[in-house]
Amino acid sequence: MRAFDGLQARFMAMIGLALAVMLAVVALIWQRQTATQAEVLRLSSDATRVLVYDRLRQRGESQVMQTADLLVNPVYYFDLDAIGATTRSILHQPDVAYVLVYDAKGDILHDGSGDIPTFGQRMHDPVAARIVAADGLRVLSEGDVMDVSSPIRIGDQRLGGVRVGYSLAKLRTEQAHVDEQITKRLRALGYRHFAWIGLLLLSLVSLAAFVAIVLQRALIRPIRQLSDAAREIEAGNFSAELPAHSGRDEVGTLVRAFSRMAESIDRHDRDMRRMAYTDSLTGLANRLAFRETLDQRLMRLRGVGRQLALLFADIDDFKRVNDTLGHDVGDEVLIQLANRIREAVERIGGDDGVLARFGGDEFVILIEGGGQLEDVRAVAAHLAETLVAELSRPIVVQDRQVFLGTSIGVTLFPDDASGATMLMKNGDIAMYQAKVAGKNGYRFYSRAMDQAVTRRVRIEQDLRGAWERGELTLAYQPIHRVSDKVLVGAEALLRWLHPVHGQVSPSVFIDVAEQSGLIETIGPAVFRAACRDAARWRRDEGEDLFVSVNVSARQLRSGDFREQVLVALAETGLPPHLLHIELTETAVLGDEEQARQILTALREAGVKVWLDDFGTGFSGLSHLRRVPVDGVKIDRSFIADVLRDPDDLALTTAIIAMAHSLGMTVIAEGVEKEGQCDLLRSRGCDLAQGYWLGHPMNMRDFVSLVG
Repeated sequence: MRAFDGLQARFMAMIGLALAVMLAVVALIWQRQTATQAEVLRLSSDATRVLVYDRLRQRGESQVMQTADLLVNPVYYFDLDAIGATTRSILHQPDVAYVLVYDAKGDILHDGSGDIPTFGQRMHDPVAARIVAADGLRVLSEGDVMDVSSPIRIGDQRLGGVRVGYSLAKLRTEQAHVDEQITKRLRALGYRHFAWIGLLLLSLVSLAAFVAIVLQRALIRPIRQLSDAAREIEAGNFSAELPAHSGRDEVGTLVRAFSRMAESIDRHDRDMRRMAYTDSLTGLANRLAFRETLDQRLMRLRGVGRQLALLFADIDDFKRVNDTLGHDVGDEVLIQLANRIREAVERIGGDDGVLARFGGDEFVILIEGGGQLEDVRAVAAHLAETLVAELSRPIVVQDRQVFLGTSIGVTLFPDDASGATMLMKNGDIAMYQAKVAGKNGYRFYSRAMDQAVTRRVRIEQDLRGAWERGELTLAYQPIHRVSDKVLVGAEALLRWLHPVHGQVSPSVFIDVAEQSGLIETIGPAVFRAACRDAARWRRDEGEDLFVSVNVSARQLRSGDFREQVLVALAETGLPPHLLHIELTETAVLGDEEQARQILTALREAGVKVWLDDFGTGFSGLSHLRRVPVDGVKIDRSFIADVLRDPDDLALTTAIIAMAHSLGMTVIAEGVEKEGQCDLLRSRGCDLAQGYWLGHPMNMRDFVSLVG
C-alpha cells in the first residue's frame, strides 16, 4: 500500500506538477494572447485611422489645389457666379463642412450659398490669420474639422485663397465602431479557444502541446499575418498577402473582413487617384497629372540633347457659348474639341505626345523631338497649324453650328526654360500673345513677350480705379451737318491722364480694358458721364445736341447692357433720341442674334444706333438688313485718300448711296481738309467729324463752343 501510495503520490505530484506547469503555460498563453489582441487592436485602429485620415488629407489637398487653379480666373475677374458654381459643387459633398473663398485681405468672397450672407466679412476664426498669410497649401485640424487651404495666385500676384473644411466626426465614429467590432470578435475568439484548451487540460495533459500548436496555427499566426498585412497597407502596398484561411470560424471571418476592408481601401484609393489625375468631363489628364508627367520627362531628358515642346491652346470666346447656348451645350462642345485635339496629337505628336485639360477651355500638349535640334520646333509648328485649322471647323450641337477658334502658345525645352514652372509660364505668355495678335493663331515664346506682358499687367493694374481717381475723363469731338456745317452733336472719347506717364493712347488702354474685363466697369460710368454732360449742355445752352458713345463687343454681350443704358438716361434725364450708340461691325458679328435683340429694344426706347468703322469689317449689306442700325460711320481710312484715290472715292460714294437707300444716316470721320468736306457734301453725306471741323475738347471748351 505504501508503495502504491508513494507511486500514487508521485503520480499525483507529477500530475499536479504537470497541471501546474500547464496552468502556468495556460496563464502565459492567456497573457500573450491578451497582449497580441491589444496589439492587433492598436495596429488595426492605427492603420485604419492613418489610412482614412491620410486619404482624406490627400483628397483635400488635391481638391483644394485643383479648386484654387479653377478659381484663378473667376476671382481675378470677380466672377461670383463662376466662384459660386465651383464652391457649391464642393460643398454638396457629404463630408465637406464649409467652403470659403476669400480675397487677399481675408475678406470672404463666397461661401457656396445662394445669397452669400458672409460676403465681405473678415474671417475671424483662430487660424484665419495664419491661413491668409500662408504662402502655400496648409492643412490644419481643429476639433472635428480638417481645414485645407491654398492661396489663389496669378503669377506672383496673390488674389486670395480658398478654404475647405472636412468633417472628422464621421471618420472617428466609423473608426470607433470598427475598433469595437474587432475587440468583441477578438475577445469571443480568445474565450472560445481557451475554453477548449481548458477542457483538453482536464481530459488529457498530453494534449497540451498539441493544443498549443493548434492555437499557434489557428490564431497567433493569422493575427500576426494580419498585423503584417496592415503595416503593408499602411505603407501603400494594397496587394499585401493575407493569411490563407478559408474557415468559417471567427479567425476566418476576421480574415475575410480584413480582406474586404483592404479591397475597399484599395478601390477608394484608385477612385481618388482617378479623380485627382483625370478631367471628369473629357477623360483627359488634368493639371496635376500633366505636371507630374512633365517633371518626369524633364528629369529624363536633361543632358541627353533632346527637346520637348509645350503647346498651350485656349479656345477663343468660349464663354459666349456658355452664355448663349448654356453650359450643357458648352460641355458637349468641349468634348468634341477635346476629341479633335486628341486625334491631332496622336497623328502628329507621336506615341510620346501627352494631352491634358487644365480646366475651362484650356488644353496643354507635350511633345518630344528626336536628336535634331530643329525637329521639335517643326513638329510643334505643324501641330499648332493643324489644331488652328481643325478647331476652326464648325461644331454641330443640337442641330446648331458653333464656330470657334483657338489661340496657341508654344514654348520649347531647353531653349526657353529648363524647369517645369517656367515652361508653363512661358507657354501661357505665348498663348496670351496669340490672343492679343488677333486670336485663332499660334505664337512661339520669345524673351520680348515677357516685357510686353509685364507692361500690359502694369497698365491693367494702373487702370483699376483710374476712373474713381479722376484720371479717366471724357473729351468731346464735335459732329457737324455737312450741308450747312451746323453743330449737331459730339462723340464722347475716353482719355487717360496717367499721373506718371502722362497721356496714354486709347488704342493701348482700351484694348487692355476689354481683355481684362475692366471695360464692364468703366463702360457704365462713361455712359452716365456722357449722358450727364449732354443733359447739362441741353439744359444750360438750350441746344438739343446728341452725344454718341462707343460700345465694345464685351459690353454688348453683358447681360444687363440694355438696363445700363436705360438707367443712365433715367438718372440724367437725357431724352433717348439724343443718345447715339456706336458699335463696330465685329462687335455685331460676335453674336448677331443677341445684338439684334438688344439693339431692337434700345431703338424702341428711342436710342439711335450707329455702325462705326464701316467698310473695314466683313458684315456687308446682308448684316445691315438683319441688325437694326440708324446710321453708318465711314472709316477714316477711306476719307483720308478720297481726294486723290478714285477707288476710295468710289467706295465712299457707294456706301453713302447704299445707306441712304436703306434709310440710314451717313457720318464721315477723319475729315481734316476743306476739300474732303466739300466732296462729301457733293456726294450727299449727312454728318462729318474730324480735325478740320473740330478737335476733341473737354467739357468746358465744348460748352463754350455750343454757346
